[in-house]
Amino acid sequence: MLRLAKEETLLWVAAGAAVLAYVFQDALAHGGTAVAGAATAALVAAIVCASLRVAAHAESIAHRVGDPYGTMVLTLSAVLVEVVVLAIVMSNQNSPTLVRDTIYSAVMLDINGILGLAALMGGLKHGEQSYNDDSGRTYGVMILTAIAVSMVVPEFIPREVWHIYSAFTIVAMITLYAVFLRMQTGPHSYFFSYSYPDKPRGRKAPASLDAPPAPALPVRTSIAVLAVGVALIGALAEVMSHTLGETLRGVAAPPALPALVVAVISASPEILTALRAALANRMQAVVNIAMGASLATVILTVPLMEALALYTGQPFQMAMTPVQTVMMLVTLIVAAINLNDGQTNAIEGMTHFVLFATFVMLTMIGV
Repeated sequence: MLRLAKEETLLWVAAGAAVLAYVFQDALAHGGTAVAGAATAALVAAIVCASLRVAAHAESIAHRVGDPYGTMVLTLSAVLVEVVVLAIVMSNQNSPTLVRDTIYSAVMLDINGILGLAALMGGLKHGEQSYNDDSGRTYGVMILTAIAVSMVVPEFIPREVWHIYSAFTIVAMITLYAVFLRMQTGPHSYFFSYSYPDKPRGRKAPASLDAPPAPALPVRTSIAVLAVGVALIGALAEVMSHTLGETLRGVAAPPALPALVVAVISASPEILTALRAALANRMQAVVNIAMGASLATVILTVPLMEALALYTGQPFQMAMTPVQTVMMLVTLIVAAINLNDGQTNAIEGMTHFVLFATFVMLTMIGV
């Protein structure tokens, strides 16, 4: 028990932040722009702490139950954090474009930010880094299809029949995910793995990042801690949504900033894992993390949000803007070219990272 308490230091930090946030909620939300801005930054950091532990326990559960359920646990836990934060922020921001902007920001962050930075740093250290090119092509075509169906075609759907297309989108996304999960964990599981060369004897090889470490906790304990972590994230997000709203009212912030905040929160565990994998010369793990997270964000978040829209009778603005469409198309084309030969290098990483910098610049100037 004492060991568990020590391992969950980040969760204790998040819990302490949640208690303080609720005790001083009024003062934080109505203490002026500076106070609200500082509180928002602190609360985002606390949410990231909790999400790191949620990701760790999801990984532990996945390792114990095995595939295909393990893959489902990992994917659903990552999307759960995003959906919880997104739903709470959306209830206070009242923005019809928040869902669209969050999904767009998450894909830009995962493919251009995480994959770009990891390939750049790994390339500078190791040169060319190998992986299974089947995985890159499979992820790319799935993401392109999901984006087209859920965030491009809606631009051409008449408003009076939006609910019909929303229902179709839900069915299409669930079907895509079911087929993908079957492929990833069944006959084509080898698409997403890579046999790394053996390390020379006498030298300590880095630990594998393709598979999670053996868990030290029972599954029930991990499930309980994971549930506590998600509850803490929800509690922190509730206060954070109020302080964020107060901050945005007091400064000339770009409209898409809340979406970027949600995307950063959901991607934070993946960033650290991908960078460690790249520096350990395990690029297959980076591809699975970055491209897999992008696919999960689109293919699972969209049906959940569309179902919420049908329940409330209020549609979201899912069609991307022209600038977003161009950036998404360029990103997927560059990814298709870079991930087509089974090797990454620093130049390829830099191309994605420049696209990520462009995305950040466009977001900051409100385009």
